[in-house]
Amino acid sequence: MAISLDLQNDDELDFLPRESQFRQWIEAALQAPYDQLEQTLRVVDGAEIRELNCRYRGKDSVTNVLAFPGDSELLDYTCLGDLVICAPVVVAEADAQCKPVESHWAHLVVHGMLHLQGFDHQHDDDTRQMEALEVKILAGLGYNNPYI
Repeated sequence: MAISLDLQNDDELDFLPRESQFRQWIEAALQAPYDQLEQTLRVVDGAEIRELNCRYRGKDSVTNVLAFPGDSELLDYTCLGDLVICAPVVVAEADAQCKPVESHWAHLVVHGMLHLQGFDHQHDDDTRQMEALEVKILAGLGYNNPYI
């Protein structure tokens, strides 16, 4: 599998996982085989994620992860979409939940990648299915269940 990862950190935020870790988490979350995949993962601060959340979801608040599916017929390559993660929120949530920051990064990357593949948590059954899949993927990567 060849994943071309476009890791964007325009604000040069510190204390991010290594690119190889992001790549490993993305690959683990893929539910279908891909010969090649171009994946964008943008790491942002609170102001940028708030603006994106407001503009595209109508929610004027900071959030941890946003997924923008890339289901365009105009693309001449396989792209699931763009994943945007707010680094300060990842760190704050990990601290508040007494979890290792790395495992929370892994969880949010897996969670976002599942969203890009059509998984959702709008209904209880969908939530149970998505969370069970996240727990299974994360366990395969050596991380604890993020929901306990």
